[in-house]
Amino acid sequence: MLVIVTENVPPRLRGRLAIWLLEVRAGVYVGKVSRRVRESIWEHVEAGYEDGSVAMAWAASNESGYDLRTLGPNRRIPVEFDGLKLVSFLPEDTAHDIPPNASG
Repeated sequence: MLVIVTENVPPRLRGRLAIWLLEVRAGVYVGKVSRRVRESIWEHVEAGYEDGSVAMAWAASNESGYDLRTLGPNRRIPVEFDGLKLVSFLPEDTAHDIPPNASG
């Protein structure tokens, strides 16, 4: 299972995501794809997100059962803690100081 949540991305990226995934709400895409397709989708996301932000989560065979990545300014940053992927929630004034490629 793959879930992608987008915010303020260009319409062309939303259209590209809709080729592979079902848009269940505005900016929320779900689907079941192979690892190869997931990586290809992420390459398209990296190339087209511009000033927006993106979070992608998928099922994985690890302790938590999922993995995730993010792109763009976001107050929620993936961090690894004792082998678990967690999300750190930053104060509002620091969201724009985050590097655009802070992915886990």
